Amino acid sequence: MRTGWADGPEFVTQCPIRPGGSYTYRFTVQGQEGTLWWHAHSSWLRATVYGALIIRPREGKSYPFPKPKRETPILLGEWWDTNPIDVVREATRTGAAPNVSDAYTINAQPGDLYKCSSKETTIAPIDSGETNLLRVINAALNQPLFFKVANHKLTVVGADASYTKPFTTSVLMLGPGQTTDVLIRGDQPPSRYYMVARAYQSAQNAPFDNTTTTAILEYKSASCAAKKYNAPTPIMPSLPAYNDTNTVTAFSQSIRSREKAEVPTDIDESLFFTIGLGLNNCPPNFRKRRCQGPNGTRFTASMNNVSFVLPRNFSLLQSHQQGIPGVFTTDFPANPPLKFDYTGNVSRSLFQPVPGTKLYKLKYGSRVQIVLQDTSIVTPENHPIHLHGYDFYIIAQGFGNFDPKKDTSKFNLVDPPMRNTVGAPVNGWAVIRFVADNPGVWIMHCHLDVHINWGLAMAFLVENGVGELQTIQPPPPDLPIC
Repeated sequence: MRTGWADGPEFVTQCPIRPGGSYTYRFTVQGQEGTLWWHAHSSWLRATVYGALIIRPREGKSYPFPKPKRETPILLGEWWDTNPIDVVREATRTGAAPNVSDAYTINAQPGDLYKCSSKETTIAPIDSGETNLLRVINAALNQPLFFKVANHKLTVVGADASYTKPFTTSVLMLGPGQTTDVLIRGDQPPSRYYMVARAYQSAQNAPFDNTTTTAILEYKSASCAAKKYNAPTPIMPSLPAYNDTNTVTAFSQSIRSREKAEVPTDIDESLFFTIGLGLNNCPPNFRKRRCQGPNGTRFTASMNNVSFVLPRNFSLLQSHQQGIPGVFTTDFPANPPLKFDYTGNVSRSLFQPVPGTKLYKLKYGSRVQIVLQDTSIVTPENHPIHLHGYDFYIIAQGFGNFDPKKDTSKFNLVDPPMRNTVGAPVNGWAVIRFVADNPGVWIMHCHLDVHINWGLAMAFLVENGVGELQTIQPPPPDLPIC
């Protein structure tokens, strides 16, 4: 709150930290409890630069569930056998989709199903009769993931550092950027059980990494036996099909806030954002090899037909704070410039968005509702949309085109989940609400990093309110400059 300089995304709240340079992120944790994570926010560096950020209850306070015997962070990652920066550079050069990853990882280890990696497979210990807390984080770069533990049920108790009403499930789905806290009981015969993650792929005909990463849930008694004799092969769970959207929907609709939610009801800013891909025609001065997208085009992406372009010489927050002109405009559209059948057959004339660095201005304290509408341009897809600087309530989700007449009746204003990343359903929509009480410049973007590069982002400029407590603090002296 009020320290947007510590947010991190390059050219939004700071310039990147130079090679050999350093910068200290100073901020106060307010109102969040549970599992978050930290990661690089420059090009594709977060592919390998990330970790868990765990916020425990205050001293003297406890979890709103029985204290687990032990806690294990489970970081789901994505691995390329080459430098990921080269992968994204090559894609930028050719205009094609970047090469898919070679493996997924759990706590940085791919596991038993890849050649050469099984010696270091991650092991999560458990004892018969105990209840443990798994803090699951999807830190993959470009892929929503299913997660499952063989023969064990998982009780969800938190998501994105907000507590939820507990519910039991056999499978989780996390988009990149999302976290889910689950309790797991050692109630099965002592043995070794695979914990696995693999892709949820909602975009049709798009190539993806279809491999499976594994870790091992190992009962202590089984661990002793395994050391004496040859360890038995762990038990493997069955996973949902790659494109099992029904399982995803059922899972996300089960997540509810633990307490009655304070959802803003009188809305000051009612926004409607289309989100999706696009294709740019090959510029006349480009050679053919630079236009290797479908039918000689280049891939792009946009919100409300604006493909977001980051500035290069100043960060947005710096230029706002110092009144530097010409870095951005504040005319991001509140609605799509053109209404069309968003999830139907879209005319090819609507595939090419307009590039721009457009922000949307919000008055301090305004109550905001955003409808995030997926489009079928190029392909419909589940987009994990992440808003910086805020948690928000997800009050409804559905399929097809959002219809204010019929769909408002589905709004949950009682116990909607509070999150910082929402999976906008494939060929569907999600509605979120928040109060703009954190001044600064905050980017909202798809957390599939390939889509950020293509421009699937926008930023809010939240103005200062009245007095010091409603005003962003001055920039720290060590803020990296361009």
